[in-house]
This record gives sequence, C-alpha cells and structure tokens, in this order.
Amino acid sequence: MDEPVKLRIQRISKAYRGDGHEVVAVDGIDLEIRNREFATILGPSGCGKSTLLRIVAGLAKPTQGSVRLDGRTIAGPGRDRGMVFQSYTLFPWLTVQQNIQFGLQLAGLPKADQGTIAQEFVNKVGLRGFEHAYPNALSGGMKQRVAIARALANNPDVLLLDEPFGALDAQTRALMQELLTQIWEEFHKTILFVTHDVEEAIFLSDRVFVMTARPGRIKAEINVPLERPRSYEVKTTETFLHLKKQALDLIREEAIKATRYKDHE
Repeated sequence: MDEPVKLRIQRISKAYRGDGHEVVAVDGIDLEIRNREFATILGPSGCGKSTLLRIVAGLAKPTQGSVRLDGRTIAGPGRDRGMVFQSYTLFPWLTVQQNIQFGLQLAGLPKADQGTIAQEFVNKVGLRGFEHAYPNALSGGMKQRVAIARALANNPDVLLLDEPFGALDAQTRALMQELLTQIWEEFHKTILFVTHDVEEAIFLSDRVFVMTARPGRIKAEINVPLERPRSYEVKTTETFLHLKKQALDLIREEAIKATRYKDHE
C-alpha cells in the first residue's frame, strides 16, 4: 500500500493514579496508519487497546506523546473522527433516521440534505423499512448498523471502532464483519479497529498490530495479504489459518504474562 500516512501516533503513554499508586495503561506506542487502510489493534483484555483508541478519538488525554491526523495534532473530539463503541450509544428517544441525522443536524446541514444522506446510509447498512423504528425495537446487530451509519453519515476522515461487535452472538457478529468489509470497499475510509478476537482481526484488516499485556506496547505487526473483496470463505484458506495461528501464538504469550502479573498483584 503506497498511500500516505493519515494517522500518526507518536510515543503515546497513559498512566492512571488511584489507591496511592500509578497504573500505566499504554507505554510508548508508535504507529503510522495509512490513508484508506483498515488497521486493527489486537490484544488481551486489559492491555490498553480501548485507552489508545479513546486518545485517538480525543476522549482521553495522553500522559505523554501526541496523535496527528493529516499533520494536525489532535487535542479533543472532532468531526474528522467517527467513533463506534461496543455499547449501543444510540439516543433511545430518536428513530433510526433521526439518530443517523443527529450529527448532520449539529453541523447545520439543510433538513432536506440531512434526510437524503440519512436515507442513503439506512440503505447502505440494510435497514430500509426501519427508518422510523426506535432503538428498543431493534436487535443488537441492527443497533450497531445504525451506529456505523451515523458515524459514516458525518463523512469522517477516520473511523474508530472499539470492539463494536463484542456484544453480538457469533452468527450476527460474522455477518456484521462482512457488512463492515463491504462498507470499507465502497467508501475506503481509514479505519482503526480494536478487538480481542483474532479471527475478526485477520478477516477485516490490512495490518494487525498486536499489543502486549499491561502496560500496553506494540509487540508485533502482522501484514494481511488476503485479496479483497473478502467473504467468509477466506477463513478456511491456508493463508488465513497461518495468519490466525501466528496471531494466536502472540496473544497467548501475552495472556499468560497477564495472568502471572495478576497473581503477583
């Protein structure tokens, strides 16, 4: 991939203080994410993946280091980054279409344009016919479709996803992974994705960055040379299984370390 660097994460560290001692969540992380790249942060639970993503989103401030998007230092949240969380962060009093339009309304777009854009993304995520439904009438997978549509409707430079499929059942999760690859193929947004699911990371990504147990550092980078577009059949290929084993071995090492760390706390 010969695209320029879109997102530059430089020497990012984050420490928390509590109960009289300091906990280092992430330590000295350097990453360069290219324009139009699908990059995933993979690591064991508690390694600081979500902390790192929140720093990129501008929702948390690093103890040291900086994040630059197109050369501009990130100092807080902004419309240039769209965020999708694991929890269903929809407004329960708004319909599907109103949820998707929310950011467009804040941006001051004319109502007609808001409706046109919202309907486009309703269709893209397969929710035609549910425009006027409220979140309490939707399944988990449908709620995350709305959340992804809402983020994309704002046309961000970078899409940030924090374990967005973690609460879904296995079959729905697999379908959502395929939907996300299709969306990426169409819009080619730069995506930074966080997961602890090895198969998900390999299936979705151009590159996977494996993190160590706490304090989180970058342990390894795995290039994923699988052709696109991708479908679920790729998960049974020799190349996929080799990459999966490579990632599993790395994660297992860190999970064992994390268990030993807890035993000595």
